[in-house]
Amino acid sequence: METRADAVAMGQTLTVGEGLFRQETFGGNGRTCETCHSLATGTVTPADLQARYASNPDEPMFRAIDSDDGSTGRSYHRLLRDATILVSVPLPSNTRLLLNPFATQVTLRRGIPSTLDTPALDPVLMADGREPTLTSQAHSAILGHAQATREPTAEELADIASFEQTLFSSQAMRDYAQTGVAPGLPEGTTASEKRGRAFFRPDGLCGQCHGGPLLNETGPRNLLGQPPGSRFSNAFISEINPGLSPVYTFVIQRPGGLPEVRISPDPGRFLITGRLEDFNLFKMASLRNIKNTAPYFHDNSAKTLDDVLLHYTGALALRGIFITPQETQDIIAWLNLL
Repeated sequence: METRADAVAMGQTLTVGEGLFRQETFGGNGRTCETCHSLATGTVTPADLQARYASNPDEPMFRAIDSDDGSTGRSYHRLLRDATILVSVPLPSNTRLLLNPFATQVTLRRGIPSTLDTPALDPVLMADGREPTLTSQAHSAILGHAQATREPTAEELADIASFEQTLFSSQAMRDYAQTGVAPGLPEGTTASEKRGRAFFRPDGLCGQCHGGPLLNETGPRNLLGQPPGSRFSNAFISEINPGLSPVYTFVIQRPGGLPEVRISPDPGRFLITGRLEDFNLFKMASLRNIKNTAPYFHDNSAKTLDDVLLHYTGALALRGIFITPQETQDIIAWLNLL
């Protein structure tokens, strides 16, 4: 099947939105939307970035704002290892940093969310849900990550958003967007795949938390009691901090009460709402096309699906729930069908 890249190579004309997504820099640092969001996976992987850096260390992905210190551009070890960019998020009005009480924002290490499926099928954008619309997200990325010197027009932002809503991981997802009829989940053909499928039934171990057509909606027994259908959950990544991200100490003023101190490398949704109930909660990523969207979790700390299952195996063992090595492989076998 001919891809958009093939069409461009053959000199075919891009649509307005696609041209803006793939070619427009808005007078910035050379980055386009496609610099961070490939048309193949909607995101980038460490392997992608390592190959790009080896080919051209001056290409637009490698800019000082995402270097190891966020300013000088001397080294890109974190970006090449984890494919995480630096994101600055304002502190809620009820929160200050213990060691920097005059700070108004925190800088966090975040993976790049995929632009496949989500823009058309999922209204929640970004790991913390901070962007209310696709046009808002595009505007923030253009001014921030691409360091634009020209303000994008409302029409240009709308064209980019319209193009992003045509990007899907499969024909089944495209059909879902067009018809509103969600595709069924694969039953599997091998014994291992079929056993893995059982874990994602509504009463299965994984299905109790992963629900909905994209398997990114909280189920009836989500660990933190989020209502069914919520997109936010806690995989306990910030608590464990496997990526060894810098840790902040937050002082949070409770309404009418004493301040509360909490420690986290990234408190996620809390930074948007200021609600302690949202501390360390993140958007549950779609499991569709998961085999092609590594690394995983908001900080890209799990490099493979085996790493993801290792994390959950340990977390569940603390609650007296044990997953065998064979069950781990069965779950991965089924996830690779999505």
